[in-house]
Order: sequence, then structure tokens, then C-alpha cells
Amino acid sequence: MADFSTGAGEPSPTLALLWRDALGGLPGAGRRRGPGRSVSVDAVVDAGIALADAEGLAAVTMRAVAERVGVSTMSVYTYVPGKAELLDLMVDRLYLRMHRPSWRIRTWRRRLERVAETNRALFAEHPWLTEVVVLSRPPLGPGVMAKYEHELAALDGTGLDDVTLDAALAHLLGFVQGHARAAHDAARARRDTAMSDASWWEANQPLLERVLDPTAFPRAVRIGAAAGEAHGSSWSAEHAWRFGLARTLDGLAALIER
Repeated sequence: MADFSTGAGEPSPTLALLWRDALGGLPGAGRRRGPGRSVSVDAVVDAGIALADAEGLAAVTMRAVAERVGVSTMSVYTYVPGKAELLDLMVDRLYLRMHRPSWRIRTWRRRLERVAETNRALFAEHPWLTEVVVLSRPPLGPGVMAKYEHELAALDGTGLDDVTLDAALAHLLGFVQGHARAAHDAARARRDTAMSDASWWEANQPLLERVLDPTAFPRAVRIGAAAGEAHGSSWSAEHAWRFGLARTLDGLAALIER
């Protein structure tokens, strides 16, 4: 699976596009008229999101976006300079639209569970986001900033200093993205092979029983069999989510409750 990076485009044009509403629009970037239709930056961004949702990020080309909004490929560049900038706009738009639950919840742990669950839901709705790598200079658009502000507020009252607050949130979101990508990869493997996990194990069990000697691999065979029986497969996304989130929050508790 390829990785796609945010912040890979030219920073100044990207920031100007991200904050175009706050800046009162951009000359020539807001609306351009073609034969019998008008197009906006928002329409181009929505077209990119729709293509990625339907076919994956690799399908998001400037030509495909242009066809979707009904302009020529050269014309679409007058709205967005290129695919790198378009990716930043797509991610920021989804962040801006995210559900932001109330933080009237009393405990920090439950608030962070809600942060994790909301981000997991976003990845489930838009699986291509699991392929996006955030570089050290993320595009600080209105969606990114609103998301960051809201999620940091979930850590209010924990007593952590500002640098640790940032690191704690990044640690939690890293777990969520890693889990979402693993779940996405597992689902894609089932789809690409047209086999469920149970069918795969059933088909390969005779060979595996011949080569997996329990005297040579006592722990691997015993524990792998126990896990497989418990989950009905070698890996359960739900079990991994519950276990991993709990351990991630336990780790943060060591800082907060110290």
C-alpha cells in the first residue's frame, strides 16, 4: 500500500487555499465559469474525497477530479495547484466536518475514549485516511486547528504540561490510526482473496499441521491456537481495539495520576 503525505505541496498557496474563507476568498480561485456551469474550490475538494472514498487515493488524479466536476484537466489547476495541495484540502475538510462531542463528561479517561472512537469512526467512513502520513509540517488549516483544539480540551484538568499534552494526544491518535490501518488491510485482504479468515485456515490447515511442530514452536502453536479459537481468526479487530485502547489509556494514566 502506498503512503501519501500531507504538507508535501507548496506551503504558502496551500495555506491561502485552506484559509480562503477567513481571508475573504482568493482572486480567481473562488469561482470560474465554464460552458454552462460554475465550479468552486469546494467542489474540486469534494470530488477528490468522493473519488478516494469510492476507489482509494491512487484514483485521485487531477484528470479524474476534472472529469468529475466537468472541467478540463488544465482548468482544474486554476482551482488547486496539484494533487499534493488537493490532499491537504481533502483531509482538512473532513476534519472540519467531524463530530465534536461535548466534554461535559467528568473523567479524562472517558473523554479520551470518545476522542479515539470519533477518530476511529472517521477512518471507517474514509479508509484512505489510514494511508495518509502527517509530516513534521502539517497543513494548519481550519479543520486541523479545530480538531486539535477540541481534542486537547479533552485533556483539561489532567495537570500535564503543554508539551506533554501535545505528546499524549499524538500518542493516542497514533494508536487509532495504526489500528485503523491494520483493520483496513485485513478487510482488503479478505476482499482481494474472496476468502474469509475461517476459509483460509480451513484450506491451509492440513499443510500447517505438518510443518508446525509443537515441540519446536511450543508457545507459538499453543498460544496461536488459543487466540485463533477465541477470535475465530488469527486477529480480531474488535479485540485488538479494546485491548490496545485500554493499554494506551493505562499508559497515559501513569502520567496523569502520578
